[in-house]
Amino acid sequence: MSKKEYKILIVNQFFPPDYAATGQLIEELATAISKENIKVRVFSGQPGYAFDTNQAPRDEKMGKVHVRRTRTAQMWPQRIRGKAVNSFLFFLRAFIHTARYQKGDDLLIITTAPAFMTWLGYFVYVIWKKKYVCLIYDLYPNVITALKVLPETNVIVKLWNKLNHQTWTNAQEIIVLSSTMKELILEACPQVSDKISIIHNWADGNTIKPIKKEDNWFAQQYSLDKKFTILYSGNMGRCHDMETIIEAAYILKDYHDSIQFVFIGSGPQQEAIKEKINGLELDNILFLPYQKKEDLPYSLTACDVSLISMAQGMEGIVAPSKLYSTLAAGNAVGVICPERSFLKQLVVDAQCGESFRNKDAQGLANFFLKLKEDSSLCEKMGYNARQYFCNHFTKDIAINKYLDVIDNIRRESSLELITR
Repeated sequence: MSKKEYKILIVNQFFPPDYAATGQLIEELATAISKENIKVRVFSGQPGYAFDTNQAPRDEKMGKVHVRRTRTAQMWPQRIRGKAVNSFLFFLRAFIHTARYQKGDDLLIITTAPAFMTWLGYFVYVIWKKKYVCLIYDLYPNVITALKVLPETNVIVKLWNKLNHQTWTNAQEIIVLSSTMKELILEACPQVSDKISIIHNWADGNTIKPIKKEDNWFAQQYSLDKKFTILYSGNMGRCHDMETIIEAAYILKDYHDSIQFVFIGSGPQQEAIKEKINGLELDNILFLPYQKKEDLPYSLTACDVSLISMAQGMEGIVAPSKLYSTLAAGNAVGVICPERSFLKQLVVDAQCGESFRNKDAQGLANFFLKLKEDSSLCEKMGYNARQYFCNHFTKDIAINKYLDVIDNIRRESSLELITR
């Protein structure tokens, strides 16, 4: 293998100080890769989802990682149309940046943030024969059709699928987050079976680790140490089944003195959820905003049970990033998901909780009552969750798999040079 310094460009719209999960993951991935005699550049946007700033340095060195941020994708970040415009502008700016520096990069790693970003890899392959890896966080246009935004017969959807097919076929590798996501891609494009890898996301298990509620300042601050607490932390988007959770809270409304639901975060469904809660006159639900990164080890452990939800029809299309931090926190887990979701088997394998089909609010409520009455079972599930995380979803495990992918591509490139 050549000793020449290998150069990788990672393209993702989000990067810290954004609190978007993909940005946090890309930062950790880029930092880890840069320690392996690999020069890493990141092309990203200015913060759109940060707590206390909407500006970050245009050029920034973070250790050995060079970050370039464009300001062209900051128009109306809170509106759907604005987000679409931002995504398109970011794509154009990323293309210009890639064209300018394409002679210096050996490999591109391109994510689905924004949703059609991986097409960049196909375009630079056609024009400059650059090698690229597709990192698929969410599968589009499947999300759009599953949410009934557009039908499968729509011309945009058809064109999207054709471009995906070309993008996947010409990629060096395709990285997905779950077995069901891999199955969906192979159904659409079976010829990529030899170049698709499942690499789960991760959490920082050294930072996020079990903390008893009586030792947790966050739990004490909101009096969560005084009640059996059920936590939903993260985005409340259209891909998540919030309805079943609210119905379970309604079933348990008479236990409001001893059972507390906590929602931390925000999202498109938040206002509708609050309206429904007010209509049902529920007083067993507490809403809190997104927490700063340094407070997550405390907010994520300030509960007895954590919730992960996936809306009907979303199996294989999205993979909830909150799964990994939930397991790292050592919480018992209640999962709401479709029958085919990988989450259902994961809970069985880990023995860390139970899964419930969408709309099974009664089953979910019964699960909460069972754990409330059996604290030893709740603790056992939490312990199992942490052990399963340590064995499958640590950062080191995931990063080593990424490095294997990169090493394989480097070997293939070296062989190509030798055989020329």
